[in-house]
Amino acid sequence: MTTKIPKNSSLSTRWWWVRHAPVTSNNGRMYGASDPTAEITTPEAYEGLANLLPHNAICITSALQRTQQTLEAILSRGLPAGQRIVEPDLSEQNFGVWQGQPYERIPDLAAPKLHKYWFTTADHAPPEGESFVDLIRRVTAVIVKFNEIHSGRDIIAVSHGGPIRAALGYALGLSPNDCLGFETGNLSVTRLDYEPGSAAGLEWYVKFTNLAPQSF
Repeated sequence: MTTKIPKNSSLSTRWWWVRHAPVTSNNGRMYGASDPTAEITTPEAYEGLANLLPHNAICITSALQRTQQTLEAILSRGLPAGQRIVEPDLSEQNFGVWQGQPYERIPDLAAPKLHKYWFTTADHAPPEGESFVDLIRRVTAVIVKFNEIHSGRDIIAVSHGGPIRAALGYALGLSPNDCLGFETGNLSVTRLDYEPGSAAGLEWYVKFTNLAPQSF
């Protein structure tokens, strides 16, 4: 069923976070901030996204090709785009020397800094990489910047699981480790509305999270 979204006529800035298409070329190895291609093989999912997402929105991707391929696949199904921007600070967490390692090795590499829902605790940076706390800082800076520059607009941000968790945590005022408990499936949509001038702590409204393609 096609979901029609009304045009944004309020002062709110509406963020439509889309996680990139699946990656299957990594052969069971962590890819993080490396740059494998996405698998664009489900046209009905992109049709659903094109019907769900707003027309003429600001379209942001990270610098990694899997997000750009995902946006191209959505636009190819007829979604009219506004300004297109590549924002490197919306890239996935850099896991340093862990990238390229088989996933089954990561718990041993991360010990004793383990987290139930993520590869490691939010404050731990793998060698030559960054922590989730570092990722939160850069993603938050992007959100603040775009809320000011593009106030009152719809913003489609095609990004990654880590940055989407960070955006949710920022909107809800959560601790970094609590952010890691969110699930963000491939091609899912999370919508966060920002309304400046609201009472402190009430500027953000979480419309929905992790909306799967089959729900569109």
